[in-house]
Amino acid sequence: MSSRTGTWMIVLGGLVGFVGLCLMPAGLGDHGDRSLLGLGAALFGTGALAGAAGIYLKALVLGPRTAVNPQQPATANSKPLRGACDLCHKEMSVVHCKVHQFHLCAACLAEHYDFRTCVYVPSTRRVETKGSRNLAAKAHA
Repeated sequence: MSSRTGTWMIVLGGLVGFVGLCLMPAGLGDHGDRSLLGLGAALFGTGALAGAAGIYLKALVLGPRTAVNPQQPATANSKPLRGACDLCHKEMSVVHCKVHQFHLCAACLAEHYDFRTCVYVPSTRRVETKGSRNLAAKAHA
């Protein structure tokens, strides 16, 4: 399916919706035909549905153009991540359980979550790089 299919559905939906809007005034007034009012409303709704389906198809064809998770998980060969989750040590921590003193990633949070006993705050761990350690050493000297 190409992006053109979605474009044609949007155009067709717009035209059908416009025809529906043009029929609606014929059903209004003193001598208006009430069946034209219903037909116009039905055509407008169908056109809106076709336009929305076209937008959905275009979004489906285009797909996500950016990386969802730019951080790569740790592999067996690489060094462990600094500031990683205390339970799995694979992903960066996002919350801190103040009761159990755990820094947790999103996956481990789903398993650990207990609203009755735990209190969560955003994790304040920072990822240190070689350059930042060198700058910190120079600042203290």
